[in-house]
Amino acid sequence: MKDNILITGGAGYIGSKLSYDLTDEGFNVVVVDNLSTGSKKLINPKVKFIKANILDEKKIFSVIKKYKTKTIFHLAASLDVNESMIDPIKYYLNNVVGTESLIKDASKANLINKVIFSSTCAVYGDVEKKFVNETQECSPVSHYGKSKFLSEILLKNYSKKYNFSVAILRYFNVIGADKSLRSGIINESNQLVKKLNRNAIKKDYEIDIYGNDYNTKDGTCIRDYIDVNDLSNIHIDVMKNLKKNQRVILNCGYKNGYSVNDIVDNFEKCINHKIKRNIKKRRLGDIESIVSNNIKLTKFIRKQYRGDLINSLINSIKWEKKIKKGSKLK
Repeated sequence: MKDNILITGGAGYIGSKLSYDLTDEGFNVVVVDNLSTGSKKLINPKVKFIKANILDEKKIFSVIKKYKTKTIFHLAASLDVNESMIDPIKYYLNNVVGTESLIKDASKANLINKVIFSSTCAVYGDVEKKFVNETQECSPVSHYGKSKFLSEILLKNYSKKYNFSVAILRYFNVIGADKSLRSGIINESNQLVKKLNRNAIKKDYEIDIYGNDYNTKDGTCIRDYIDVNDLSNIHIDVMKNLKKNQRVILNCGYKNGYSVNDIVDNFEKCINHKIKRNIKKRRLGDIESIVSNNIKLTKFIRKQYRGDLINSLINSIKWEKKIKKGSKLK
């Protein structure tokens, strides 16, 4: 009999995909989500769904106790870099206070063995190295990045105090959709590929690019894009390899950087149509270039994920067409 697993934010883009992959493997999954950005339509029908905010200590404690969840995948968070610069208090409340509240409840229940935490490469801030590894000093630029870094510190401290294992997964830029089109992006409208898809579906063949004067090969920001199918599998691989009282930080990327213009170029190939690029001012909190060194991850899970950008973009287009047909996914 496999243990029950709790996913916070399991009605969101990555959380819903993870829930499908876990139930595909026969795990019993409980999903907690307040649906502020998640969608009912993304909830895996095989999970036990509870609508709740992770700040609701009484409710979360009762869920952990009732379902005897020994592993938590903590993905619930506010995650818009630009919004975090406008409303930082929201990000510290939801991301930092929310994480501490969740871990306090889990610790009181005295059941938790493992916590796998959804963090971000935004904790590094602007780095001068071509590839960033986990020993890089963290100096986040955005309040989103700062809130995630503070959450990491809380988790490490609580894991030592209450003797549970913790894996901090620093995501790079996540793209694509579930290969079976069971889940994908619905509400994260500021994501570049999501914008490209939405515009193309409307036959609005243009995109805003925020800054073309960065010190990069073409002046646009560079990111490491990881497919959501691989990222979900990485979560499960990490859970299986995480040992008792172990604490680990792992970059989740391919060690492969693409500029904003690269992504648009490849998207044009996928839809066989030119896209007009509207150059706008830089956005506050945006990082110039960040690409992962993923050697530590590869060694930890004893597996290499390489990615396929075109395939990721094609899956994202298929998903957008699917939800367009369904029309009112909310």
